[in-house]
Amino acid sequence: MTAQPVPAIRVQGLKKSYQQLPVLRGVDFDVARGSIFALLGSNGAGKTTVVKILSTLLAPDAGTANVAGFDVATQATGVRRSVSLTGQFAAVDEILTGRENLVLVARLRHLKNPGRTADDLLDRFSLTDAGARRVSTYSGGMRRRLDIAMSLIGNPPVIFLDEPTTGLDPQARIDVWQAVKKLAEQGTTVLLTTQYLDEAEQLADRIAILHEGRIIVNGTLAELRQMLPPAKVEYVEKQPTLEEVFLAIVGADGRAGDEARPTVDTDQ
Repeated sequence: MTAQPVPAIRVQGLKKSYQQLPVLRGVDFDVARGSIFALLGSNGAGKTTVVKILSTLLAPDAGTANVAGFDVATQATGVRRSVSLTGQFAAVDEILTGRENLVLVARLRHLKNPGRTADDLLDRFSLTDAGARRVSTYSGGMRRRLDIAMSLIGNPPVIFLDEPTTGLDPQARIDVWQAVKKLAEQGTTVLLTTQYLDEAEQLADRIAILHEGRIIVNGTLAELRQMLPPAKVEYVEKQPTLEEVFLAIVGADGRAGDEARPTVDTDQ
């Protein structure tokens, strides 16, 4: 028999309470290496608590968690060397340029060639043209992409993205989605927490729904869809979504083209 591959993340029976208030009531899930796993839930469901425990920022009350082959309780140093965490708000220095932010982190992590590392990541996240600009001039999506790029310095095998597109406009969200997809394509394991259904649908190989402290469903998008009755086939006129309208007007680069702008008849 072929041995089953060891998951990048394994969580079993995880429990956590805050002052008698149970937040996690026994959470179980595995994340395959090189995949994107979405932990979906409403505000207060416990998503960030899970991420804090997996990144060793918080101790569980019960249960076990293993990340990149290390136990979060007994091998915290190994976990920290193997993961990177990007929170809900971009942790970048606005006074520095994008490249300077990357070089600084590379130096703090004692990499041999911080300049080359910075240039490679600027190219990887389509920020080369903005690399010499101060981050204070960046859009929200650019800051978020820079934040994710900074978290990849040192090539951690596992990255946690805690609601990475909160507060971003539609085009910036798509830019971040593309960056996340590239991470998985290059072998990084991504655990993504989100409250946006479309985000989980666009990105995740597997989706787990966290509700009232427990995982109530865990599967691929196709498996989750099979839980509902077959859809009725009806022929209706399909209207474009607001997102499709927005992107058609502003264009993929965020600038409205002349052909996309509505015209006004001045003769009337």
